[in-house]
Amino acid sequence: MDNRQAIGSWLSGPRAAAEEMGADFGYRGQRLGLPEEGPGSVAPLGRRFGALFVDWALCMLIAYGMIVGHYSQATSNWALVVFLAMSVLLVGTLGTTPGKRLMGLRVISERGERLGFLWGVVRGVLLCLAIPALVWDRDGRGLHDRLAKAVQVRA
Repeated sequence: MDNRQAIGSWLSGPRAAAEEMGADFGYRGQRLGLPEEGPGSVAPLGRRFGALFVDWALCMLIAYGMIVGHYSQATSNWALVVFLAMSVLLVGTLGTTPGKRLMGLRVISERGERLGFLWGVVRGVLLCLAIPALVWDRDGRGLHDRLAKAVQVRA
């Protein structure tokens, strides 16, 4: 490998370098048996961030209006509690939150079934810790989804 190839692989990233050497990564969700596009495919990051924004805004509104009554640091703390409760109850039972519903997303287990309450609790707690949600695998799933054996898909 000459210097140009070494620098080129460094600039394009490890995935591009591996693909150049013949590795086939496939599309996001292929390892999970999900379709490449359409309903049931892995949810795109933009929609997931949009759903998170809608859910967080709703939780802030609930915390502001019903719990605290004025904006303070306590509002954000209570919004996190409301977010955890909403995530656990709605994702664990219905597989969706208001934001996910609005963006056309749902959360299912890796087997394609409803996630279940216990895994909803695991996922919700890890999501509130934030760091696990910021570490992704090649399928675009956060660490919180991997540990809860969940995947966000298009509805």
